[in-house]
Amino acid sequence: MFWYNGQLIQGNSLELAIDDPGLLYGATVFTTLRVYHQSLAHPLTNWRGHCHRLWNSLQAFGWQLPEQQRLQQGAEALLPSFPVLRITIFPDGREWITGRYLPKDLAQRQQQGVTAWLADTPELVRSLPTHKTGNYLTAWLALQQARQREAQEAILVDATGNWLETSTGNLWGWQDGCWWTPPLASGILPGTARSQLMNWLQKQGLVVREAVWNQELLLGFQAIAYTNSVVEIIPIHTVLTPHQSLTYESSHPSLEQLRSLFI
Repeated sequence: MFWYNGQLIQGNSLELAIDDPGLLYGATVFTTLRVYHQSLAHPLTNWRGHCHRLWNSLQAFGWQLPEQQRLQQGAEALLPSFPVLRITIFPDGREWITGRYLPKDLAQRQQQGVTAWLADTPELVRSLPTHKTGNYLTAWLALQQARQREAQEAILVDATGNWLETSTGNLWGWQDGCWWTPPLASGILPGTARSQLMNWLQKQGLVVREAVWNQELLLGFQAIAYTNSVVEIIPIHTVLTPHQSLTYESSHPSLEQLRSLFI
C-alpha cells in the first residue's frame, strides 16, 4: 500500500514513464519521518520541519510545489499502518509516499551502539549534500561497503579527510563538557533531527559547538553518535579506519542528554 499522485494504491509497484527524470536521473527530493503516536501534529513527528526542508529544496531547484493538503492527506492515509513514512516529490509536484516499519534491532542499537566504517575516499560524498535528493547512490554504496566489513554504518569524509556525516544521519561528538557537530557549511545534510536536538539542548542551557571534524578534534571525543528522524540516537562504539580501530564509550552518560529529547 502506498500513496501516489493523489491516490491510495494497493500493491507494491509504481508505473513511471520511461523518460521520467525521477527514474532516469534520481530527480526527486525526499524526506523520511517517524510518526509518533500516529499523529502528524506530534512535536517529535516534526511534520512542519520535514515539509519545510522539502519546500526549500524544491524552491532552490525551481521545481513545482506539491499540493500541501493532498500531501498531508496521503500521509494520514498511511500513518495508521506504518510508523515511518518516506515522502518523495517529483519535479512536476507529484507526491509519492511509502511506509515502512522500524528496524527490528533498533532498541539494541540504541543501547549497545554500532560499528562504523570510515569511507576514506571523497568520491563517496553525497551529491548536492545540503539537499536530500533521490540520487543517494554514494551514501548507499558506502553503506554496502561498510556491511561487507561487518559494520552497520559508514562515515563520509571530505577531500581532506574531515568527517562529515554518516550514510544515513548526522554526527555528534562529546568532549570538553559539550556536544560537537559538523557545521552545515562543511557540506552536510541539514537533518531535521539535528535541528530538533540543537534547539532542545540550547533550551536546556547546554552548549552545542559546530566545528570541522579534523584529526585534532577527533582525538578528544569520549563518545560519538549519529542521529536521524527514524532511529533517534545511535551511539558509535567503534570506527574502522584504514590504519586502526577507534573506540568510544557507547554508554557514556552524556548520551542521556540527547536521548532526553525523545522521552
